[in-house]
Amino acid sequence: MLSLVFKALADETRREILRLLREGDRTAGEIAGRFDLTKPTISHHLGVLKQANLVQDYRKGQHVYYSLNTTVFQETAAWFLAVMEGRGRKDEGKAVGKRKAGRDEREGGKACGKRIKAKVIPSTGRL
Repeated sequence: MLSLVFKALADETRREILRLLREGDRTAGEIAGRFDLTKPTISHHLGVLKQANLVQDYRKGQHVYYSLNTTVFQETAAWFLAVMEGRGRKDEGKAVGKRKAGRDEREGGKACGKRIKAKVIPSTGRL
């Protein structure tokens, strides 16, 4: 989902469409009237925004209106905050710690704060 959001946000025209929709729902014609672009070009941009779930559309009479999907904005903002706060790395560290502990146990090293003594089995020469 995030890659589609970032792709959609990469274009200045699409960002301007989102700013316009922040003021309220609009038809494609109303949106096109604010830009020096053809209606097919605006339709393309709206399609990209819909694919990223940044906008949603609904029919009212003969017109199709576009509105912001605030849920995706909130999810994207939450992702940014998680990155900025470093969340997620702690879980990765725990997984690495578990792998190290398992390796240390196999190698007769220190794991989980305890010293592990290795015993060699004479017939095999293994720990």
